[in-house]
Amino acid sequence: MPCSPTEISSLFLFEKLSPEQLGRLCSEGRVERFEPGPVYTEGDPATCFYVMVEGTVVLYRRVGGDDVEVSRTSQRGVYAGAMQAYLGDQVPQVYNNSMRVTEPTRFFVLPAESFSAIMREWFPMAAHLLEGLFFGSKNTQRAVGQRERLLALGSLSAGLTHELNNPAAAAVRATATLRERVAKMRHKLAVIASGAYDAEALTRLIEIQERTAELVAKAPSLSPLEASDREDELGDWLDDHGIQEGWRIAPTFVQAGLDVDWLEQVAATVDEDTLPGAMGWLNYTVETELLMDEIDDSTNRISHLVDAAKQYSQLDRAPYRVVDVHELLDSTLLMLSGKIGQRIEVVKDYDRTLPAVPAYPAELNQVWTNLVDNAVFAIDSAGGEGTLTVRTAREGDRLLVEFRDTGPGIPPDVRGRIFDPFFTTKPVGQGTGLGLDISWRIVVNKHHGSLHVESVPGDTRFQVLLPLTAPDPDITPEPDAEPGPDPGGAPTR
Repeated sequence: MPCSPTEISSLFLFEKLSPEQLGRLCSEGRVERFEPGPVYTEGDPATCFYVMVEGTVVLYRRVGGDDVEVSRTSQRGVYAGAMQAYLGDQVPQVYNNSMRVTEPTRFFVLPAESFSAIMREWFPMAAHLLEGLFFGSKNTQRAVGQRERLLALGSLSAGLTHELNNPAAAAVRATATLRERVAKMRHKLAVIASGAYDAEALTRLIEIQERTAELVAKAPSLSPLEASDREDELGDWLDDHGIQEGWRIAPTFVQAGLDVDWLEQVAATVDEDTLPGAMGWLNYTVETELLMDEIDDSTNRISHLVDAAKQYSQLDRAPYRVVDVHELLDSTLLMLSGKIGQRIEVVKDYDRTLPAVPAYPAELNQVWTNLVDNAVFAIDSAGGEGTLTVRTAREGDRLLVEFRDTGPGIPPDVRGRIFDPFFTTKPVGQGTGLGLDISWRIVVNKHHGSLHVESVPGDTRFQVLLPLTAPDPDITPEPDAEPGPDPGGAPTR
């Protein structure tokens, strides 16, 4: 269609141009009429810059497998298309969105090459400023994103160190005590062997020792009141039978599950003179077994923590594979248990019937870390006591992972900005504003899922929806693609 310099000069984008500049635009560009339907598609080579003269235009962004409408307008002069042509080969020259028209619509269409040349010739300073702004924000976002990951790693390392220190210290203490007890057992054995014990009596003592060790492994769990009553009974029995320091031995016997009937069996096996030595020997046996149980429990806890760390970091595992999200959630909660603390109750509402899903588990763990960290911060800001509920469920052909906290909620005036890069409600130095942005990119761009929030005071829910089946790997976008909440190239003035 004919291009009128007078008509395009009425558009706000060109209203300050000279007649010569308007003439050049008309000579290098064109006016084109589009019937209702698509104009261009996201991901295609960006060949043209479009400025609407009249009609109605709608922009879409691809989110997962769906096209989501991000803008609809009839305002004259709105623009879209090859908006980054002036950057040349420094960035991929593809359309960042899809554009459709809903009625016959006229556009002024300028080829990308002409748009790039005109920008650099007419507005050299502006082109340099825009180029610096574009790459500067990209570099800043990348650097702060790395800082965000380092902060998360530091927090996890501190929590893991704290969790590992407790069982490790317990194992060290138990080992030192065990060495002392074994030395005393050797001394007691030497005393018994040098005494007036015949072979039959020694055999009976060894049998009692073996049965005592078996009882320790099967010791019942007693309430504090029951344990106190049994300690009194055993203490009285030991005192009545001339056993010195019966008050010290009794708690150990109770912890091992021994009772008065068992002591009576021991007393019936040995004579009165050898009973104190036998009781001392059995006491060392019980203490040794209990200490070995403590060492076993401590080392198992350390092994469990190391396994959780490996599961969290996904060391030696394929980056993309089918995973059980519950294993990922459990490892993340365990890694963050030190940060969560005792004042926050963690409720796991899992649907264990859910199938495994194809995913990048290490990156999903980063999402869980960011969402749990935000929930803990919200609860702490409301007094430090509350509940964090992690729920999984199936919603159609997708898997839901929901993080619910009882914090103060997200105010409506900032709820629409929480996924924006660098936006944070945390105090200076406590947040970079990239945690939710990174999470959004991982869930939406990397996994073709969705991430949204519902919030009222006392009930904030971040909901992650992941597809149950794998997308075509050939069309999987990179994780650093532009996020959906920022449409990029939306036709606004």
